[in-house]
Amino acid sequence: MKRKKIVIIGGGFAGLNLARKLAKADCEIILVDKQNHHMFQPLFYQVASARLEPSSISFPFRAIFRRRKNVEFRYATVERIRTEDNLIETSMGDISYDELVIATGCRTNFFGNPDLEKHTMAMKSTQQTIHIRNTILTKFEKIMFVDNKQEEEELMNLVIVGAGPTGVELSGAFVEMKTKVLPKDYPNYDFSKLKIILLEGSPNTLNAMSEKSRIWSRRYLEKMGVEVRTSTVVSGYDGHKLELKTGEIIPTQTVIWAAGVQGNLLEGLEKAELVRGRYTVDRHSLVKGYSNIYAIGDISYMETEKYPQGHPQLANVAINQGRVLAMNFRALWSGKAPSPFEYKDKGTMATVGKHKAVVELPNFKFQGYFAWMVWMALHLMLILSVRNKIAVFFNWAWRYITGDTSLRLILRDEADRDVMRRNN
Repeated sequence: MKRKKIVIIGGGFAGLNLARKLAKADCEIILVDKQNHHMFQPLFYQVASARLEPSSISFPFRAIFRRRKNVEFRYATVERIRTEDNLIETSMGDISYDELVIATGCRTNFFGNPDLEKHTMAMKSTQQTIHIRNTILTKFEKIMFVDNKQEEEELMNLVIVGAGPTGVELSGAFVEMKTKVLPKDYPNYDFSKLKIILLEGSPNTLNAMSEKSRIWSRRYLEKMGVEVRTSTVVSGYDGHKLELKTGEIIPTQTVIWAAGVQGNLLEGLEKAELVRGRYTVDRHSLVKGYSNIYAIGDISYMETEKYPQGHPQLANVAINQGRVLAMNFRALWSGKAPSPFEYKDKGTMATVGKHKAVVELPNFKFQGYFAWMVWMALHLMLILSVRNKIAVFFNWAWRYITGDTSLRLILRDEADRDVMRRNN
């Protein structure tokens, strides 16, 4: 029997887990991604706030599959799928497939507002995360020498839009930087005027979690000094003035957009059904309308009895969909029936700051110091390599002991410097 050729588009949690589970199977696997590395996105906020280096949470695909001869990586952008030919067109040439798996994940949703897309900062890739760190550290340097009151006010307002886990964790990290790091780095400047403003369109922070977690997360943030404003919708931003739907203007040069996501859709799947920007799939992750094209992770929409509105876009869902699809491929190749996917919720969590986190397990909810320890232990366990686990652990341990890190490097190439000069 001819070896099956499986092409996986996207090396996030879903695509990477599928490739790793099939790496020892009798098949040919081609993993295609426009990045050359897997990114541990739950800790992006720590790179953006200069707590971790990008290399600590990034893993080159070629290193991951170095010993797997049946797994080939292609560093390319997918331009179109030609379903009639079982072929995908990429920036590095065409690739044929027997089975195609789409695991392209999500990108930031600016809700059709080009000004927000142009002037705010998203955090969905390593490059975007480094850009946030560079921009914020550069603004701190600029504050020292500004003599214009209006511009100083703009620099002193750091705004984060979206109070999901990303927005909450970023807010907590930046307020800790304000209180514990900046006074030591800039002893001749008063950073007490720096405002960390968190805006959320819904009535709560962590709106997808329980009422108890919502209350505790907001209480933690406000006690730390974050200005939390819920039921607040942004209508526009020009790089200097953030306009709210009420007409209020917040002067700021720094806005991080963490308010929503949309699927990374691909050209060529005309027969596919979409729900909220995600490909509709059956219980075996097969895209409806096709017989050999699958979708897993954030880009897929699967309705089950437990999840009639589709699964939450969480890393654990993506990991499990990759694992089950690998198991089903093996079953089909051996003539057995595939198993329908059913997600078992193992819980959700978010950290706000030192000794401050909320954790929700299926039968138990808690917060505070123990929740913070659980959050750290779980995230450390999920990091791929031993080397990276050690690097992250020592960074966390050093910061816990000293209250500081030494990672506040501004790294820009010449083109980026030119852009900053024009913008400033």
